[in-house]
Amino acid sequence: MSNRAAKKMSSITAWENSKKAAMEAELKAKEEELEKKKAEYAEQMKNKVAMIHKAAEEKRAYIEAKRGEEILKAEEMAAKYRATGLAPKKLLGCFGA
Repeated sequence: MSNRAAKKMSSITAWENSKKAAMEAELKAKEEELEKKKAEYAEQMKNKVAMIHKAAEEKRAYIEAKRGEEILKAEEMAAKYRATGLAPKKLLGCFGA
């Protein structure tokens, strides 16, 4: 009788161990899957941040170009008024009336 009980106990232990091993393997697979998804998500976020940075740089460059054009236009106007010796009419309008 004790031999039979020992065999049953042994088979229960083997069953338990195989079930534990299967669950641990499943857990490890899930953890690896989550790590992969986490890495993919982090990469997507980095790409979005890079795109935002690029868009901001383009907007800054556009504003700088516009500013440069305005300065150039103002310098051309100033040179024109200096060359002709005339003051701009808009400026005189502030003081004249």
